[in-house]
Amino acid sequence: MNSKNETRGLWLGLLGVAIFAVTLPMTRLATGTVDAPQLSPWFVTLCRAALAGGLSMVFLLATRSRWPTPGEWRPLAVATLGNALGFPVLIGYALRTISASHAAVIIALLPLATAVVAALVMHQRARLGFWVSACAGAGLVVVFSLYRALQHGSGMALEWGDVLMLGAVVSAALGYVYGAKVTPSLGAEQVICWVCVLALPVTLPGAWLTWPEHAVQTTSWWALGYVGVFSMWAGFFAWYRGLALGGTLKVSQVQLLQPFLSILAAIPLLGESLDGVTVGFAMAVVATVFIGKRFAGAAPASTPAPAQVRTA
Repeated sequence: MNSKNETRGLWLGLLGVAIFAVTLPMTRLATGTVDAPQLSPWFVTLCRAALAGGLSMVFLLATRSRWPTPGEWRPLAVATLGNALGFPVLIGYALRTISASHAAVIIALLPLATAVVAALVMHQRARLGFWVSACAGAGLVVVFSLYRALQHGSGMALEWGDVLMLGAVVSAALGYVYGAKVTPSLGAEQVICWVCVLALPVTLPGAWLTWPEHAVQTTSWWALGYVGVFSMWAGFFAWYRGLALGGTLKVSQVQLLQPFLSILAAIPLLGESLDGVTVGFAMAVVATVFIGKRFAGAAPASTPAPAQVRTA
């Protein structure tokens, strides 16, 4: 791999992560809050996927992409449930009760959650240090969520928004892993396009049936357009192409910037303040991800005999 492609891959990966990072504040703009609701989370989920599905059909026809094989449909179906339906509806409801900055801390678990699902689904092995880091990151998220619950007078219990965000992380991780299973054979861009097209029989009539009957702010409609065109579709083009050009191991590190970019994006878009506690927890969670990545290699199957051990 030459350095030019590697550099280009890193920049495309950063572009994809920047697009995904704005998803949280844009979703909050689209759905509103419990006190001032705008578009329903179900409508945002269905409409954004339907919009991406229409664009995907145009792309697949224009590129004359082949149909998936029978063995590729099942992973695509799981990716559809996780990325096109589960993740957006869960964050939509969660962001009505918690801030985008709060949600960004929990989203910081996504790289590790994806690795855990990959280990279970693809039977990949990792060292003990990786799992220790994963548990440490999860523990930090629980402590942060309990701290916020105490601030809001909810007692020592996770807020409903925290539970929904954790569900969103699991949904996204499942979608990523099952989509990755068919990426080598089907193609990166084609995977996200077929995921969106596969969801159309549900998303098109669903968006029509859940169309809002009350007045909605113009900013909410613009936010819906963003999550449909960029978060659900174009962002995956940049992300997957960056992984292919720059190498998955190196480019995937760029995703560690996502929580910070989400927090920064929420300041001008939502008027949220930069909370030192939130930033501190976000940095701590990202640190566990960095440490976990160092132990992400496969664990040795057995201990080599002394005569086979090399010395420096």
